[in-house]
Amino acid sequence: MSITKESELTGMQKVSEAVAYTLKEMRNYAKPGMTTKELDDFGAKILSGFGAKSAPYLTYGFPGWTCISVDNEFCHGIPSEKRILKEGDLVNIDVSAELDGFWSDNGGSFVLGEDVNQHQKLVDASKEILQKAIRNIKGGVKISEIGHIMETEAKKRGFKVVKNLGGHGIGRSLHEQPDEIMNYKNRFDQRRFRKNSVVAIETFISTTSTYATELNDGWTMVGNKGGFMAQHEHTIVVTDGNPIILTEMNGIWN
Repeated sequence: MSITKESELTGMQKVSEAVAYTLKEMRNYAKPGMTTKELDDFGAKILSGFGAKSAPYLTYGFPGWTCISVDNEFCHGIPSEKRILKEGDLVNIDVSAELDGFWSDNGGSFVLGEDVNQHQKLVDASKEILQKAIRNIKGGVKISEIGHIMETEAKKRGFKVVKNLGGHGIGRSLHEQPDEIMNYKNRFDQRRFRKNSVVAIETFISTTSTYATELNDGWTMVGNKGGFMAQHEHTIVVTDGNPIILTEMNGIWN
């Protein structure tokens, strides 16, 4: 969507606050020994308190309020009573929701407790790459240029990018144009970011895989060559200068 009036910006700020606060609180609540279903239920209560509805459930009938992916799961992990969180797990929580006709999306990967499995370097790379990408987005900038920054920065740190997952336009529905805001440079993509447009920018930084494949549950995605992936995501408004980061209060950069 494009922000054309104050009421649209207010609507986007409200739903973005709901998803950002939920993500932050879920991350703080997550503890070893807890199931991903318990963590999802906790997030569901917070979203409901805002009057917000789960975007993946509304849009796709996803079997949970939020996506919680653990260790080798790259994304779209289904909250489960069988999945128990452990010290040192690489956890990704993705929270997207609808409120009063507006939609927002954010996510973040983090290490649960002590970094016993050495995942922190990957998590930090993903955070830093998202920060650098967003700092370079403004009206008129080529979408593929941001992909180029992401891939270059990942390679510099000894990591890869996942080539079949990307960011997307958002606002009046969960996925809008521009779709496929990728983490690499597609030289055939001539599209540019438009001032006042709302986009969800996300990193997909991995240790060994460059593609994500779906498991038999129809949702969870893992790497084509295994390994681990970190994702961080903000919903932003593109401007002539620095973007407005609508989901900033999630604290994923802290």
